[in-house]
Amino acid sequence: MGSSSKDDSGSDGEASSGDTPPPDSTRFTEGERVLAYHGPRIYEAKVQKAEQRKKDWKYFVHYLHIANSWDEWVGADRLLKHTEENVSKQQALHKKQNLDKNSKLGRSQTKPKNSADTKTDKEDTKGNATKGKKRKADSNAEKDNISMEKQVKVQIPSTLKKQLVDDWEFVTQQDKLVKLPRSPTVDDILSKYLEYRSKKDGVMTDSIGEVLKGIRCYFDKALPVMLLYKRERQQYQDVIKEDVSPSTIYGAEHLLRLFVKLPELLAYVNIEVETLTRLQQKLLDFLKFLQKNQSTFFLSAYDGSKVPESKSKGKDE
Repeated sequence: MGSSSKDDSGSDGEASSGDTPPPDSTRFTEGERVLAYHGPRIYEAKVQKAEQRKKDWKYFVHYLHIANSWDEWVGADRLLKHTEENVSKQQALHKKQNLDKNSKLGRSQTKPKNSADTKTDKEDTKGNATKGKKRKADSNAEKDNISMEKQVKVQIPSTLKKQLVDDWEFVTQQDKLVKLPRSPTVDDILSKYLEYRSKKDGVMTDSIGEVLKGIRCYFDKALPVMLLYKRERQQYQDVIKEDVSPSTIYGAEHLLRLFVKLPELLAYVNIEVETLTRLQQKLLDFLKFLQKNQSTFFLSAYDGSKVPESKSKGKDE
């Protein structure tokens, strides 16, 4: 899954703060301007910190022209050197994403072109290729940045960020798993939050209920796809049978991972600004509820019994 918090403490794993990567074409240095993958796109960024964790280097990056709240720790696989070749790759990817977004509309409104039309279009395009090229590239980059700014921003409290780091450490470094089924389950936690809000507000609002239904739905769909570490996949296959929802088996540990992925999951959902603001407030309130009940909802230690060798082979990260 590779879930990671945007914790600027750099505490996940055994980080050696202040270490600077040796000069290597595949590594990056503090202060270096780079290109960074975020979701399906590539953005210009700057390496703020570089730390070695276990055998891998991690980099704390700031996306240029984008709010600091998007700063995050990433692996080398998310970064590219800022070269002419990679900038071209960035622009081509942005263009492809824009084309894909409008493909359905284009197919319904545009007739297929014959070879003569295509040849004419290419000649016309060639004549105008150089003119305004930089202006178009800048315009596309600006639009992408605005799109990224409109994504749902999930501000995870610092103690829950530490919980995410501990979660990663237990599973990937200590070969431990969350013992299932959990109590309370995700469904239990959502019900407890609804009860908490009803008592606090004196009324049960439909909007809160809809948000909680959405969280449950996203959790059930996203868990097997992007919320599990490789070492947990066999366990998932063992405990989740037909017609069993993950939200009735898993608990707060895996639910918290969902909030790291929500901005990516909701990136292309058409949400009005006012609705987006209200959603962010509700998500933050729910996270504060998790934080308030952290000692009750989260495990302080994971199960030390390992998955049988025959089942875990090839599942390690």
